[in-house]
Amino acid sequence: MGFGKIVRDKNMIKLILHLSWPAILEQVLQTIVQMADSAMVGRISAQASAAVGVTTTAMWLLNGIFFAAAVGVLAYIARSVGAKEMEQARIGSMQAILLTVILGIAVCVLALSISGILPVWMDADPEIRDDASLYFFIICIPMLFRASIIIFGSVIRAAGDTRTPMLINALMNILNVVLNFLLIYPTNTYSVFGLSLTIPGAGLGISGAAIATAVSYIAGGTLMFLVFYYGKQGVSPRGMKFRLDWEVMRQCITVSIPNALERMTTCLGQMVFTSMVAGLGTIPLAAHSIAITAEQAFYIPGYGFQTAANMLAGQTLGERDEKKLDSISLTITLFAVGIMSLTACILFLFPEVMMKLFTTDEQVIALGASVLRIVSVSEPFFAVSIITEGVFNGVGDTKAPFVISLCSMWGVRVVSTFICVKIFGLGLTAVWMCMVADVIVRCILMAHRFFSGRWKRGRFGHTA
Repeated sequence: MGFGKIVRDKNMIKLILHLSWPAILEQVLQTIVQMADSAMVGRISAQASAAVGVTTTAMWLLNGIFFAAAVGVLAYIARSVGAKEMEQARIGSMQAILLTVILGIAVCVLALSISGILPVWMDADPEIRDDASLYFFIICIPMLFRASIIIFGSVIRAAGDTRTPMLINALMNILNVVLNFLLIYPTNTYSVFGLSLTIPGAGLGISGAAIATAVSYIAGGTLMFLVFYYGKQGVSPRGMKFRLDWEVMRQCITVSIPNALERMTTCLGQMVFTSMVAGLGTIPLAAHSIAITAEQAFYIPGYGFQTAANMLAGQTLGERDEKKLDSISLTITLFAVGIMSLTACILFLFPEVMMKLFTTDEQVIALGASVLRIVSVSEPFFAVSIITEGVFNGVGDTKAPFVISLCSMWGVRVVSTFICVKIFGLGLTAVWMCMVADVIVRCILMAHRFFSGRWKRGRFGHTA
């Protein structure tokens, strides 16, 4: 199918945009709230920011377990919906409940048990270890609700509703910010348009930030479950006998495990990569950290379109329509590449503006701006890899993205960075060139996998 015909399919374009914009908006709101949350914690003290930062990697790993389970559930339910096998979709939803309960409780117990030792493992300064442990302990108490947000949200998306999870996540994030004001800071009086406004506060500091996050998890998880269970998406298990279906669970887990391994591989690679950057000195590390934060904002459109690709690929597989699947995949990829090419231009032209949002240090701004210009050229390549990964996940082909991530992250990014930094003594600019190489290699491998057709093997009755 030619590209011209693809982009002229107005119904398909409308469907993609209908499914993508809530996910994109959700990512935007989450990014804004995360920045606001970091700024509010930062107002407590530098030590508070550091204490929260220590927990970031661990939380990413723990949440990755839920996201991996969500990928498996979404693939099964989306395929069932596409095949109009709604009873099977409802059985899949029942397994989603079981996965949520089992993983939520297991991860909670694990997290609470390591909360005391985690700052030591992360080599945190002794002066922040107690705060880091307390923060991590509090936010991990409602892990069952966090699992509910992620897994049940994927079920709702699999049924074709991307708007409701977006709204719930938006409300949850707003609640988090409001509670931050009420719990972190003491009671203060502010002048607003000449009027005195007193805002009550508990003055709990970092504990208040943790409680705010925990309460928002509970609220978001409860709302997501209620919509999932009592909603009108047609996939609710309400009224069904509560039971484990081993075959359906096996299919979900088979898809989930490679995705979990991919997330773990990527996270560990990032930790090794960041440790090498840290050896470059304070200014390069600061520039790197801020530039990474700025760059991630430009990934938002890609992740939004990936959500649509994930869900539509699963549903189209259920319909057994191979041509439609190819058309949808190429259309979403073209959209993502086009939009991320525009964002790449913005990032290339105005990197200093992005850096100045986070720091006033001229050295950090200059170095950060230079590496942002370098990484901007990789944005279209990232679009291709993120959309193809969404397609593969949607049809249940999660082994290939895991292998490709392993090769690109460790074989390209980590190894090349080690050579540049440890052997040749090069600086941050070379490190970010290694990042770009990682993205480009990953794009090439994912595109090759897509156009080879091997990901369709056994899914459409042929051995392509």
